[in-house]
Amino acid sequence: MRKNRLSAHILIFMLHSTLLFCQKSNDYQVVTVGFYNLENLFDTENDPITFDDDRTPEGKDRWTVAIYQDKLQKMAEVIVQIGSDKVRVPPVILGVSEIENRRVLEDLISEPVLKKWEYGIIHYDSPDRRGIDTGLLYQKKYFQVISSSAHELVLFDPENNNKRIYTRDQLLVTGMLVGEKIHILVNHWPSRSGGEARSQPRREAAASLNRKIIDSILSQEPYAKIITMGDLNDDPNNSSVKKVLKTTSRLKNIKNNSLYNPMDAFAKKGLGTLAYRDGWNLFDQVILSASWLEKEYSSFRFYKAGIFNKRFLQTPSGQYKGYPFRSFANGSYTGGYSDHFPVYVSLIKIYKD
Repeated sequence: MRKNRLSAHILIFMLHSTLLFCQKSNDYQVVTVGFYNLENLFDTENDPITFDDDRTPEGKDRWTVAIYQDKLQKMAEVIVQIGSDKVRVPPVILGVSEIENRRVLEDLISEPVLKKWEYGIIHYDSPDRRGIDTGLLYQKKYFQVISSSAHELVLFDPENNNKRIYTRDQLLVTGMLVGEKIHILVNHWPSRSGGEARSQPRREAAASLNRKIIDSILSQEPYAKIITMGDLNDDPNNSSVKKVLKTTSRLKNIKNNSLYNPMDAFAKKGLGTLAYRDGWNLFDQVILSASWLEKEYSSFRFYKAGIFNKRFLQTPSGQYKGYPFRSFANGSYTGGYSDHFPVYVSLIKIYKD
């Protein structure tokens, strides 16, 4: 990697100053990029080509307009706060998963707390049988889209006559972040349905596709700034992430084609973004290419990562106290938020007039 030094007085300033999202100070500018699994954000209409019947007013979940609107409000309340305690406005870029269609994103960014930030939407319908997709929200003031594409993950089940398994596409968006070219990948890898071991090859295939897309970008732009994020349904130390995607948490091992996973450190501390059977998993991850880590801050570089797990997002009492306060449980709407905590990274650069 190219090596440069950040002056000591700027480094001290960065570590001790109040961070203001996308605000220009005398010395720096900070933006937040995040990811949030919205836990089955469905509209109330029955789509005849997907299995969404439960999420209708007449369906098993009794998914009414009132519940849908409350869910939208709850999701907007979370999004507007994602980031560091000292960040006062929403992420400039937010990857999302478990959304039914573009309409739910349009309804989401129309919520009063988000509308003033003028979010744009990137979305493609995926072949997932349940009709759930990934998407990208971005503040138009700070991010301008150059191109976008959906990359299909083709899977077959060898235990079921090689029947096709339909799952989510991987979303690639290229654009200008405050004048700097970056690439964003949004993922929702295959679930652990049928057991972790049995389903592991599917996530390894997803990781292989993701790595192929990243390598294709790096072959054209060796110093490309790439962020791949999403609900990977695997932890940072699983083979799909560590071996196939080829991530590392050791900065001294970083090379031009390396991927740095800041979420690994949280997992090693026992922290997670979702809980299951009295155990935590950190499936939601934000992973960065090597160029984000250079010690030269005339352009955006990685500053810090976080799990947004504020108290209001946690189940307040009972057996699952402290777990993500999910919006649907035991066959009914709980008034909660999501069964996943959001994750984010802060990016920083020196500001010049």
